[in-house]
Amino acid sequence: MPFAPIDTEITIQQLTDDPYPVYKRLRAERPVLRVEAVKRTLLTKAEDCRMVKDNPALFSSNDPSTPMEKAFEAHTLMRKDGEEHMRERLAMTPSFSARNLKGIWSPAYEAHAHAYLDRLPRGEVVDLFPALAGPLSARILAEVLGIPDATDTQMQHWSQALIDGAGNFGWFDEPFERVAAANVEMNACIAANAERLRADPDQSALSVMVNAEDPIAWSQILANIKIAIGGGINEPRDAMLTILFGLLQAPEQLVALKVSGEWGKAFEEGVRWVAPIQASSRLVMEDTEIRGITIPRGEVVMTIQASANHDEERFDAPETFNVFRERNIHQSFGSGPHHCMGTHMARLMVGKILLPLIFERFPDMELVDPASVVWKGFGFRGPLNLPVRLN
Repeated sequence: MPFAPIDTEITIQQLTDDPYPVYKRLRAERPVLRVEAVKRTLLTKAEDCRMVKDNPALFSSNDPSTPMEKAFEAHTLMRKDGEEHMRERLAMTPSFSARNLKGIWSPAYEAHAHAYLDRLPRGEVVDLFPALAGPLSARILAEVLGIPDATDTQMQHWSQALIDGAGNFGWFDEPFERVAAANVEMNACIAANAERLRADPDQSALSVMVNAEDPIAWSQILANIKIAIGGGINEPRDAMLTILFGLLQAPEQLVALKVSGEWGKAFEEGVRWVAPIQASSRLVMEDTEIRGITIPRGEVVMTIQASANHDEERFDAPETFNVFRERNIHQSFGSGPHHCMGTHMARLMVGKILLPLIFERFPDMELVDPASVVWKGFGFRGPLNLPVRLN
């Protein structure tokens, strides 16, 4: 069997600016391709991405060449398998129970959503990234994690620093310097709140972890909170902005949703259309093959869920935002043992609460100059701005 062909033309800049045409070409011509710029073998078909995620024995999360460990200053649960991964994952899960989602976090999010929407001026052009999506996602996350004294600005800065560091596949100095400074701030904030929560426990993730009968190591508690900061803002933020962009560009779909109330469909379609987390790495543990291509032990494959979600074998007209899809089995929240822990929270907060609420407040909201919206990101992707007029 041949080894994966090697591409030296695709650049990280291309994948950051406009990856979807590249992925469309790769799905058709080279669905298994080693891309030198990212030093990984990219998998762009839905079937292959799902297979890798569902087979952790053969495809380990412990990618030794990822920038994540340097960015997070820890070997995080995102890069662990088996019992070690499950122990750290389960340390946080009580905070995200169905009872807590319904009884604590959902009412808290709804209250914050009303408060943040109250601040928005009617009749003016507003950029919803800094005015709503970023700070609202940051505020509820700070409460859920048990660090409510972290400001919206701090949370967003820390999250972006972690994301930029973990996605720094070019190993440039500036993102690592920025995340190192952020780590100092986060460590101090988390430690201070841990002391507070030992004396006065609640249902936050930090409280659940530090007050457990058999707690995980402090270094991993820190790492767990940082993982949640890194992923827990950009996913709901970018999903919110992407869905609003899609709906405001498709008024007939928006009208139908206002009648049916099926806002969950808009949420699922938005995260399929532009996956907030676009790619994930896995270490190949034994020689194997994918689509007749030999993948040797020690190689790192990258599942491109952004491409899997546009696979023509699974979706009709995948480039089109369409909330009326009959089947929308996307891979935006992963699969297997590392399925995203915040999935239900994101669906509840954005899909069930925020979307109907914002269109109830501003039923005639309009997108101002769609061409001015800038989309960026290889590992993580979303719009960097969303100018709307709130009517």
